Amino acid sequence: MIAGLDPQQVSGFLETLGLEEEPLGLFYTDTQPEQGFSPQAGLLPDAAAEAKGAVNWGTLFTDFSCVLGNIWRARKQKTAAYFSREHFGCLGGAFYLGYLKPQLDFIAHYISSGIPNQLPGEHYLESPEVSRNFFETIDPRPAPARFCVFKPLSRFVEPERPELVIFFARVEILCGLNQLATFVTNDFEAVQSPFGAGCSNLVTWPLRYLSQGKLKAVLGGWDPSDRKFLKTDELTFTVPWELFRRLAERWPESFLTTKTWSIVRKKIARSKRVWGEE
Repeated sequence: MIAGLDPQQVSGFLETLGLEEEPLGLFYTDTQPEQGFSPQAGLLPDAAAEAKGAVNWGTLFTDFSCVLGNIWRARKQKTAAYFSREHFGCLGGAFYLGYLKPQLDFIAHYISSGIPNQLPGEHYLESPEVSRNFFETIDPRPAPARFCVFKPLSRFVEPERPELVIFFARVEILCGLNQLATFVTNDFEAVQSPFGAGCSNLVTWPLRYLSQGKLKAVLGGWDPSDRKFLKTDELTFTVPWELFRRLAERWPESFLTTKTWSIVRKKIARSKRVWGEE
């Protein structure tokens, strides 16, 4: 476990939450992981190539590999999922993880109303203009190192330190995380749930809030295109490292030690039985 945080504190916290799956930590590094899942290598196009008509859209969609899909595989194997400018998987992921800016205009059409007689569009946003406004608003931070890595916290070794910690959980456990976030920050809006692709709520929005000096948790998993890479009824809950440290250290002072939470724990156990996860 990462130096500065007692492993027993973390395990006690997760056990009390009723969470059996270890959270993932996210960090950027110039060292490629020795093991893990990653999209196959490809050439990442940019706006200049798009303007010249030099983008092979067929190849890009044929080689599509979702960030959440790679993370899903990594979760099952308790290993890493990693990405880079060469191993980007999809144009959305490349943008949200900080490897592509500005986003291509084709994607502005793709996630909204499409292109007549050429592209149906996903209709997640009203129009390409709204898409462009969203891209400018979320404004992903440029990747600070070659690889963006997600891996279980127990696999971190010094001097690695996660910037973000990602929980995958159903609603009963999420209610504990949601309330605890306010308990340790005294911020009544400690949890945010903005619009975005699955990976934007895992990475881009939490880092954006952090860059603004805001210690915010981000609830995600709403993207219909990514639901196939999450368990039924499962959502994501991403926190900056400092907020995770507070959660892990201060939970014994909170409602998690009360009879109220013990009643919730019964519902968590019932949920596990229903989904065959005991």
